[in-house]
Amino acid sequence: MTSHVHEAGYRFCPQCGGRLAPQVVKQGEAPRPVCGACGHIVYVDPKVAVGTIIRNGAGEIALVRRSIEPGYGKWVFPGGFVDRGEELHAAALREALEESNLRIRIDGLLDLYSYPGQTTIIIVYAATAVGGALRADDESLEAAWFGADNLPWPELAFRSTSDALRDYLEASGGGCPASSPTA
Repeated sequence: MTSHVHEAGYRFCPQCGGRLAPQVVKQGEAPRPVCGACGHIVYVDPKVAVGTIIRNGAGEIALVRRSIEPGYGKWVFPGGFVDRGEELHAAALREALEESNLRIRIDGLLDLYSYPGQTTIIIVYAATAVGGALRADDESLEAAWFGADNLPWPELAFRSTSDALRDYLEASGGGCPASSPTA
């Protein structure tokens, strides 16, 4: 059976305020929160995040070192959560500017990343810097450009960061350094 996360710590129904309890709604699926008073089923949806692997004219990749948890002090490419009703490309452009001060051109979709037991789906785009100057923001300790041969593999924040960087380098012909993690 596939690992699903239906528990989000909800105790009360958003429709009527009644108490929620785990209940099997459909045979073969994990229990979901169901209201004992009105029968409303709470579907705990995943969070959607976007990220951009941004290259400059020299072929270097922009990374930022996080100043927040999770992953405090670790490196990531710019990214973050998509707001409800926000278009994915707009979210990617916004997050790149907010986290790195770079205006970007989205070159294409790299891939989608999700992992068993995790609630976030990460959509990663390949991008090119077209303006701005790379700098850290209020969620970053520092920002830097890295060549494919000196990416800080052991200091990357998330599995999706290393998976996407590896996929990006393989797709772009940049190779995958021997020191990079193998999933």
